[in-house]
Amino acid sequence: MHVKAEFLVSSAHVGQCPNSDLPEYAFIGRSNVGKSSLINMLAGNSSLAKTSGTPGKTRLINHFNMHHGEHHWLLADLPGYGYAKVSKKDRAAFEIMIRNYLTKRENLVAAFVLIDGRHKPQQIDMEFMAWLGKNEIPFAIVFTKADKLSSAERAAHLKSYTQEMLKTWEFLPEYMHTSAETGFGRDALLQYINEVNASLTR
Repeated sequence: MHVKAEFLVSSAHVGQCPNSDLPEYAFIGRSNVGKSSLINMLAGNSSLAKTSGTPGKTRLINHFNMHHGEHHWLLADLPGYGYAKVSKKDRAAFEIMIRNYLTKRENLVAAFVLIDGRHKPQQIDMEFMAWLGKNEIPFAIVFTKADKLSSAERAAHLKSYTQEMLKTWEFLPEYMHTSAETGFGRDALLQYINEVNASLTR
């Protein structure tokens, strides 16, 4: 089903984010995880979210209006975290902005934590997800770049992730594999969002 997507506004902090009662989904992950490409794939628009050759360049919260069938929701594209070449001062400022948004944005329904599916569990991702859990912010994991792995490699990667997360989590959060290159996982991600949206109106 076609998705109608349009850029809404860029905000420097949560207080500038658009007033809305629409359900909102935040997309976040380490710099260079392929977030902009995934958003463009989801929207079916290769130029909706600007992809940058310089990781860590996105420093604003970008909001997009999303229509998919009968569902209307907001997508929030958050700055990437953990880029080493950004100064400590800037990293700290990004972190404060991101955490203020995640804890204070009233219409936020869930966050999607994007993780490069080629890598073993990274401490920075594990710590971020632990923080989300501690603050009772619902989230799902989106493994990116699935086209770079075989199905057997994806299964092995998921097993290692599961083993690591179950050291501190009672169960693995919802997860899905995606590829911005091939469109793999697009329908599953949109269906997940639509199901959550439908549950909000019951």
